[in-house]
Amino acid sequence: MNGRPSGEPGRVAVLSDIHGVLPALEAVLAEPDVAAAERIVLTGDIAAGPQPREVVELLRAQGDRVLWVAGNADRELVEIRRGERTRFPDAISPYAARQLTPGQVDFLDSLPTSLTLTVPGHGKVLFCHATPRDDEEIVLVDSRPARWTEVFAGLDDDIRTVVCGHTHMPYARLAHGRLVVNPGSVGMPYGRPGAHWCLLGPGTDLRVTPYDIPAATARLIAECAYLDIADWAGYHLNARASDVDALEAFGPRDGRTRVSEPGQGRSRS
Repeated sequence: MNGRPSGEPGRVAVLSDIHGVLPALEAVLAEPDVAAAERIVLTGDIAAGPQPREVVELLRAQGDRVLWVAGNADRELVEIRRGERTRFPDAISPYAARQLTPGQVDFLDSLPTSLTLTVPGHGKVLFCHATPRDDEEIVLVDSRPARWTEVFAGLDDDIRTVVCGHTHMPYARLAHGRLVVNPGSVGMPYGRPGAHWCLLGPGTDLRVTPYDIPAATARLIAECAYLDIADWAGYHLNARASDVDALEAFGPRDGRTRVSEPGQGRSRS
């Protein structure tokens, strides 16, 4: 007996913003604590990147242990593939959309925008991509209290932990008594290289898995037909966008007063 109520999962590995980077995903899945976790929760932006088909295949092969939440980039891939979007968020998204099989497009389209689990040490946890009410809203580690009031509007009182992704920077903070956790990005980190993720229950353990980035870059160049893959991989796998760059770029989008122009034009969420 493990002492947990029936149906309550144990430790949960949270992976967000994989963005189609297969070597980074493989490195995280090889982590002993991920292999031992009772659940793996994906908090969106799974496939929009250089190896979308392979990433979706690998994750689906993990079976029912993996729980999926859609992100804005997953929604955009479906829209691009179905001819519903003519303006693209970045150059690699049309390439990624073309790589998906029809079955994978339908699968991504079927994913929920949020889910809840009861996790030891946290109670009822809501997992989403950006905020509980929207897949593109920006909240940051330094977002003002009034912003959290806005994004928590309508949330059930018994949800005391919210896990989100979207901004590719890991943090854990309290906001109006709720714990907010962002695991960072597996495939496109901002701030420092490595594949970022989180182990949840009973505590909150932000993790980063180092992997061989030069080898991963060479592999992407060899295996991906996207024309600018060398530049894309060199920039994103090496986390050329610093945390300061990303906060400057995203900050005005959480409703704060703009004080300067973004330091980088390439930050993706």
